[in-house]
Amino acid sequence: MSGNTLGRLFRLTTYGESHGAGLGGVIDGCPAGIALDEAVIQRELDLRRPGGNSASTTRQEPDRVRLLSGVFEGVTTGTPIAFHVENVDQRSRDYGEIARLYRPGHADFTYDAKFGVRDYRGGGRASGRETLSRVAGGAIAQALLARHGIAVRAFTVELGGVPADLVDVAGAQQRPFFSPDPDVVEAWEDMVRTVKGEGDTLGGIVQVEATGVPAGLGEPVFDKLDAVLAYALMSVGAVKGVEVGAGFEAARMHGSDNNDPIVPSGFFTNHAGGILGGISNGETIVLRAAVKPIPSIAQEQITIDRDGKPSALFIAGRHDISAIPRIVPVLKAMTALVLADMLLMQRRMATPQP
Repeated sequence: MSGNTLGRLFRLTTYGESHGAGLGGVIDGCPAGIALDEAVIQRELDLRRPGGNSASTTRQEPDRVRLLSGVFEGVTTGTPIAFHVENVDQRSRDYGEIARLYRPGHADFTYDAKFGVRDYRGGGRASGRETLSRVAGGAIAQALLARHGIAVRAFTVELGGVPADLVDVAGAQQRPFFSPDPDVVEAWEDMVRTVKGEGDTLGGIVQVEATGVPAGLGEPVFDKLDAVLAYALMSVGAVKGVEVGAGFEAARMHGSDNNDPIVPSGFFTNHAGGILGGISNGETIVLRAAVKPIPSIAQEQITIDRDGKPSALFIAGRHDISAIPRIVPVLKAMTALVLADMLLMQRRMATPQP
């Protein structure tokens, strides 16, 4: 098992490294007849593109996607959809000093332990840049979901410990940091500037919501919808925790408070986050992901080299101050990929077999 493929019927396989020739992927299992072109994918890629906000790296990548197969005259053909994005602004020389050192908080040590070799230029396959392939695949998944009335959105509910109120979720896509609260943006901008001046980084929390999801998606026992969604979100390198619905708050509630009363029009509350018994119940699916601070900090750190000798490390190069906001479209994409796969699985079960 290589761990480079997600999904059963709607499958995404990705390839590429941060400082290689480029990155891309293949979507297999997408039905024919879905409206799709490069512009649909490009809109999502532009949301995670580097250099577009105050918390982002200064690396300038256009991230222009090319569709290589699986689309003809603006619609999917039912065959594998291949896409590719070139790397054009690598500065591998920034990483020469750390070729033999392990960066704290990165996957350097564990990649060496597993493979005995690692691409130290920006983290190689472990780089956050790998996520652009997920966003491209997620854009295709969203095109499929839209045909069935399902929409996925994501926004930041906390940055550096400072929470946002859900004042205007619909407007979050046009606001810095994908903030649902216009009044918190200035405080977040000030905090980013302060932390950047200290050579440090920030974490945060992202909420993902899926509306229009019909009841019945998800498989009993091991392939529960919430289990697969958590698996997908946790596969993003910066994510260290996932909540569904009330999440950890449910542990502090009584059953009489946590249970969602059922009325003729649906569920009266949604502490379950749209999922019961691992199967969607028709309510909005609500997820939250805890995002750790970027480990590349502009401060001296204690580490060891590949021979186990103690050393000090100062990381050069161009790095984000926070994975937020660029991780927001990534988490949206991962949710869409899972829902597309689960939708096709449910449709297959509902189709009479010969």
